[in-house]
Parts: sequence; C-alpha cells; structure tokens
Amino acid sequence: MEASEASHQIIADLLEARTGQHLTESRRWRVNSALAGIFRQHGISNVDQLVCLLADPQAGDLAQEVVEALLNNETYFFRDKPTFDQLPGEILPELAERRHTARRLSIWSAGCSTGQEVYSLAMLFAEQAERWQGWTIDIIGTDVSHRAIQAARGGIYSQFEVQRGLGVTQMLRHFEETPGGWQVRDEVRRMVRFQQHNLLSGQHPGRIPFDLVLCRNVLLYFDRPTRTDAFARLSGAVMPDGFLMLGAGETVVGQTDRFMPISRRASFFEPATAATTGTLAKIA
Repeated sequence: MEASEASHQIIADLLEARTGQHLTESRRWRVNSALAGIFRQHGISNVDQLVCLLADPQAGDLAQEVVEALLNNETYFFRDKPTFDQLPGEILPELAERRHTARRLSIWSAGCSTGQEVYSLAMLFAEQAERWQGWTIDIIGTDVSHRAIQAARGGIYSQFEVQRGLGVTQMLRHFEETPGGWQVRDEVRRMVRFQQHNLLSGQHPGRIPFDLVLCRNVLLYFDRPTRTDAFARLSGAVMPDGFLMLGAGETVVGQTDRFMPISRRASFFEPATAATTGTLAKIA
C-alpha cells in the first residue's frame, strides 16, 4: 500500500471512529478538497504530512478539525418539499389527534447540520399558530458537528442559503436582514433548541421518546452494521405510536425489523411493535 493510500485510510478510520460515517472509495476523491482549508491554515502540504501531525498525542484539536471538514453539511430549508409537505398535510394532524389530551408534541431532528430543517419545522407551526394555540411544541436539533450546531444556534444565513427552499413571502415573514446575513426572527428561534449529539453514542437527547424523529440523509453514510446500530437507537427514541422520517433515498426495508413502512407514505415509518400489534391507526 502506498503511503498516500495508507494516509487516506487513516483519515477514513478517524472519521468513522468519531462519527460512524464510512468514507467509501467513491467518496475519497473529496478528501483533499475538503481538507484544503486545514492545509492552508496549518501550512500542511498533503495528506501524508497531515497524518504525521495527527500521530502526535497532543493533536486532538487538529483531529476534530479534520472530522468537521469531512462531514457533509448539505442542507436547505424545506428540503425535498413534496415529502416535507406531508408533515403539515397528514403527519402532524394525525399526531395532533393522538396527543389531543396532553396537547404536547416533541420532535427530534437528528443530523440537523446548520439548522435549516429545524427552523423549517418551527415555521410550519408558526404559520399555523391558531391551530397549535395552547400546545407545547418542543423541537430539538442535534448534530455530531460542533461547528454546525454553533451555526444553527446563531440562525444567520447568507442570501444564497436563505433562498434555498424559501419563497419571498416566507423569507420576509420569518427572517430579518442584518449586516451579517438573514437572521431567523425571535418568535421562530424561541421554538427550537440545538445540542451537539452523536446518534451512535449514548441515549437520545429527550427525557422520553419523541412523537416524531427526522433522521434524513444520515444513514446513507453508514455501513450496514453501523446502520443496524443506528436503527436500534432510533427505535428507542420514537414513541410506540410515533413516526420516523427518513430521507428520500433511504428505507427500512431490508435494513431493519424495528420499523415498518406506512402505506402510501413515502419516507415515513412506524415502530414495528406498534404496527404488528395493531395499536396504531393506519394513515391510509
């Protein structure tokens, strides 16, 4: 194995150890471009030199920088809109019926990146304020990336970012322009909270399981054993009569027996125990 190939493997192992993400051969082409900023900042010439520096026991901060740079933080507001529209159209009304006594909903966005998905959820509730009056809505977004969570908490987006997925009316209603960019308005920010969290380690971030968990385009980067582990952890994070929402290219079919598809509801799944015992009212 050539030195550069060995170095790329060490970088891939570091990413997998810290995040569970599997850096396949088809994704390794982006390593050098993703790390270009670190090379410039630290005066590093190539991956081989970087790996030598990472061998230093005091290189913990540099290792975290490398991991952060390799994470894919691609996201935008109301991503995959036809699927996202099922939330206010069907999923949230169903949950409202199931929780009409407690009048409380808890939602977890796992792998929320820089926060656009979480704020999109908050906007849904803000735009139906009368419908949800008197309800307690708890929305938490988590990500393994400290940098992404800091950006999400700030709630400030560039002109390019704020235009991705938002119409002009929504943009003006929920954001205000500042010298630093477009800031999410306080009434939306108050509805959400963010926390750094690794899906594969420890407990889920709620005191009790959530009514709705969104884990979109996260499992794509896991190998099969890691994905199995992730589904096991997600099954403990969803209420027996709650919902799991995956990305458009993800499914539970052939991946896990802990969740079942919901008829004619692409990307939405329910805990298998509830589905098999018949305790859930099916969404037809």
